[in-house]
Amino acid sequence: MSTALSIGLISDTHNLVRPEALAALRGCDRIVHAGDICRPTVLDALAELAPLTVVRGNNDSGERIDELPEATTLTVGGVTIFVVHDIADVPRELAGIDVVVTGHSHKPLIERRDGVLFVNPGSAGPRRFTLPVTLGLLTIERGKLEARIVPLLD
Repeated sequence: MSTALSIGLISDTHNLVRPEALAALRGCDRIVHAGDICRPTVLDALAELAPLTVVRGNNDSGERIDELPEATTLTVGGVTIFVVHDIADVPRELAGIDVVVTGHSHKPLIERRDGVLFVNPGSAGPRRFTLPVTLGLLTIERGKLEARIVPLLD
């Protein structure tokens, strides 16, 4: 019997930890933050919910943030995930990568490119222009991937 793994995808919090985001991420097996955290207190709040993988964004600097990588790769449930803040920094060669998680644009996106699932969970932080406030959930079950965008505000 296989158990599904749930990976919370969040980005561009810009110092804001919304209660709606915490509620949506509760119960996840792991959380991935794709940068623009700004203050480490954001990471502390998320780390209380699940193990955390984080990359640094273009607005990130300071104590505990400077030591974060600009990109990282993790494998969860047999699925390899590459995480970087800006999609412009995704390498051309993605051999062995199943999922790419990015942020930066604040625009939620789920699309397949050459067999790789690209997910931008959008921004869970302060609303920017008329863009939605969202995060993403990635479910891994029996090697199958399903991603969805979760709106945090009406």
